[in-house]
Amino acid sequence: MKRDIFRLLPSVAAVVVGNFLYAFTVKAFLLPSGLVTGGTTGIALTMEHLFQTPISLFVLLFNVTMLLVGWRILGRAFALTTLGSTFLYPLALEVWERVLGNVILTDDILLCTVFTGLGIGISLGIVIRSGASTGGMDIPPLVLKKLFRMPVSVSMYAFDFAILLSQALFRPMENILYGILLVLIYTVVLDKMLLMGASRTEIKVISGKSGEICDAILRQVDRGVTLLQGKGGYLRSETEVVLSVISNREVSKVERIVHSIDPECFLIVSRVQEVKGRGFSLNKQYHP
Repeated sequence: MKRDIFRLLPSVAAVVVGNFLYAFTVKAFLLPSGLVTGGTTGIALTMEHLFQTPISLFVLLFNVTMLLVGWRILGRAFALTTLGSTFLYPLALEVWERVLGNVILTDDILLCTVFTGLGIGISLGIVIRSGASTGGMDIPPLVLKKLFRMPVSVSMYAFDFAILLSQALFRPMENILYGILLVLIYTVVLDKMLLMGASRTEIKVISGKSGEICDAILRQVDRGVTLLQGKGGYLRSETEVVLSVISNREVSKVERIVHSIDPECFLIVSRVQEVKGRGFSLNKQYHP
């Protein structure tokens, strides 16, 4: 039981940090600059303008409503992943509102756009990588997909367009253009966050001396090697492909080893975003 709790702690911490960073970004950069944005925050900005509804209160009510809808239609397992963000984000907004008050870090709308994009992208990436969901406007596209088979990407873009359009009614055109730039920035940053990991290098070697190359990598670099069966496309001759994943610093060393054994080998070097398994995320094991 205690072990399970300790395993959950990093995910819980990530959800807390992600939501507080998101709320700080909104309070410190997005709201003072009058930028437009999509999602639940965008709806809250429209509701604040029309009915003077506090942003944190509207976000809380909307998130809880979407949580109940998700629980009913998408199931309990999905709802549990959104539970933390449903309450943490509006709570964090209220906390930063009280802490920062009327403090304005910068009046430069371009700086606000860049830092809002960075903050939203990073914070969403932290939450999603922890296995949780941000809730709110993430839920309606999933509901439409389940009920009407509507593609998530189509409905998500349609919702975001409608939300941005609603803010265009009371924001200057310049802010709308910066808002589009904001969406582009946090989309790119979010993609980078989701792919971020321990970057490594993959090598493939096609050579008639695959056995010697395999032994040399195992002995001199202390990296695992897999031998794949291959066939030449021109001569149709059977061959072995040496596959290994190494650290980026070991690339030049491995290249020297391979070329010293077979200068005419076919060597492929490619970057991989993340590697997990024995020797990387797990400790090495040596067998006699």
